[in-house]
Amino acid sequence: MTDFLIVSAASLLAVVVLMAITARIGFTLGRHNVVDVTWGLAFVVIAVVSAIAGTGEPARRIVVALLVSAWGLRLAWHLLQRTRGHGEDPRYAAMLESHGSGSPWVPLTRIYLTQALAAWFISLPIQVAAISDGPLGWIAFAGILLWIVGVLFESVGDHQLREFKADGANRGKIMDRGLWSWTRHPNYFGDACVWWGIFLIAADVWPGALTVLSPVVMTYFLVHATGARLLEKHMADRPGFREYQERTSYFVPLPPKRG
Repeated sequence: MTDFLIVSAASLLAVVVLMAITARIGFTLGRHNVVDVTWGLAFVVIAVVSAIAGTGEPARRIVVALLVSAWGLRLAWHLLQRTRGHGEDPRYAAMLESHGSGSPWVPLTRIYLTQALAAWFISLPIQVAAISDGPLGWIAFAGILLWIVGVLFESVGDHQLREFKADGANRGKIMDRGLWSWTRHPNYFGDACVWWGIFLIAADVWPGALTVLSPVVMTYFLVHATGARLLEKHMADRPGFREYQERTSYFVPLPPKRG
């Protein structure tokens, strides 16, 4: 128990410091969507800190740290490229407007602190894996395979969407090709697979199974809270989007409907 408390406290401190630095950058730039880039980096920091502070099986600590770092760095780079040169994210602008954007405490608590605590909670499988003994078993290897599926869906989906938007002939059209013809949110589906994979690596040995709420919460955010549901609400009035919804699976990839 002491080992877990040390890893957990060190992880929480590290992610809070990271978000404090991000907040400073956000206030300097005058936009808080910089926190989206830090979201992936937060898990990288937690994974590295947990691997160093943990006392569990070295192979599990190293594997988890490498997988989470690869995922987090790719996501951070992707979001940096996507947000560079753009203004504030409409989500954060609406939040600040509704709660009084003149007070610095609103973005500090509702954006930076909230995301710091969310990252810490979702990363519980990382923390528990860092203090768990025992060699990697078949459940852990199943988790690694699921992680690979998730990263492929995220990276391929993002690449396909980027290529689609880069073609001027597609301006105003709905992306419905490649992975986007099988699921309306291949990147979010991939993200969910990544975190269920990390959970399986932790659940391979006791007490990793107790962290099941972490991937559940992550999946809830991706599907219903700040992810797919919010994006679809934003795109509801786009020409052709309703037809796209009717023929394409919402989240889990399925063959597109014909007709």
